[in-house]
Amino acid sequence: MGGGLAMRRSMLVLGVLMLMLLQSVPAESESLIQLKLEDTLEDNDLGLHAGALSPDGLWVLIAGEDGYARLLSADDAGDRSGDVELNSGRNQAFQDLAWHPRGNTALMAGDFGMAMRYDSEDYSIGPVNGTGAIFGLDLTSVEWRPAGDYAYFGAVDGSIWQFSEGTGFIQLEGTRTSEITDIACHRQENICIVATLSNGLAVISQTHEVTYLSGTSPQTWIGVDCADPTLNECVGFASGLKTQAIRLDIVDPSQSTTENLMQFGTLSGDFTTVSRGYDGSTLIHMAPFATVRQQPLISEAYVQIVAEDAAAWDPAVSSRSIAFVWENDQREGFIITSFGNIVSFMPEPPVEVDNSIMTVAVLAAVVVAVPGTILGLIYMNSKTLQGWYMAWRKRSRS
Repeated sequence: MGGGLAMRRSMLVLGVLMLMLLQSVPAESESLIQLKLEDTLEDNDLGLHAGALSPDGLWVLIAGEDGYARLLSADDAGDRSGDVELNSGRNQAFQDLAWHPRGNTALMAGDFGMAMRYDSEDYSIGPVNGTGAIFGLDLTSVEWRPAGDYAYFGAVDGSIWQFSEGTGFIQLEGTRTSEITDIACHRQENICIVATLSNGLAVISQTHEVTYLSGTSPQTWIGVDCADPTLNECVGFASGLKTQAIRLDIVDPSQSTTENLMQFGTLSGDFTTVSRGYDGSTLIHMAPFATVRQQPLISEAYVQIVAEDAAAWDPAVSSRSIAFVWENDQREGFIITSFGNIVSFMPEPPVEVDNSIMTVAVLAAVVVAVPGTILGLIYMNSKTLQGWYMAWRKRSRS
């Protein structure tokens, strides 16, 4: 009876050990990002500054130096047959773009008071109403609020301008003097956040009132995004690898507050600007050539494209700045460089392990481990063997 119980215990222990051996087989490693140069728009440097994905996700509008503008396929950006070369009729630089929420037109902001509209119906670009109010002023940013009734233009002198086709341009009161680097509006609420170089972050209310957020002026803000429509939150991005969440007060935007300033201490390089990710996240552009995905819903961020990997892939392309990034699926999309390179990215295929090799490895581990385990169990449950061992130990010591 006792021997049978001991044997059953031994077999149970052996079974547990076998299960542990099988569970120790490594799981599939996380996929990395694969880069591919799809095309280069021109042989010369285009000096691209901005890009914008259309609301339907089908087209990308890009623009830059010397009034350059072009329409690309969002799904097949490497194919030139679907491109539309646009004629702005200007030689000043475009700095920012913003599609209207309905997607039929896009506003274009640039140097020397260049405020223009792209019309998808006939692919034309022409000046908007009321540009006399901003003549000669270098415009840096533009964004529509989600209702589509008003847009906001930011300028190098710190001024912010409310715009509609009916009223033209109206300068907002209470602005300061530092350059506007970015404007982002909440995707459901008519509240916008403004980033400046040295005056901090500001909130624009539903009634176009500007409130600067206390404690944000020490940072050099390069971008802002309101990526997740389910959160009453936007995030500012500052030089020195810093981010700060802004909690929006929907009832009284002037009472909006900021969370603690966060810093990425393990990254090299610096933030340059931001683009919108596929999944309600923000894609932060970096120099040297790299991207970071910031996920506001879970307050986490991780490096998506590593600068060292990009440099090893193509030293020439990776030496250029990133003008715009968009995704057609999770971690799958395109990068446009300032030069005009079109780079696709997607997860690398997972490394497959040969099942026959893995089986041999597991069996080898079992062959090595099991005999010793069995002998140990037999010894522990055999008084005879223990007695023989103790007698041998005494003789060996004498």
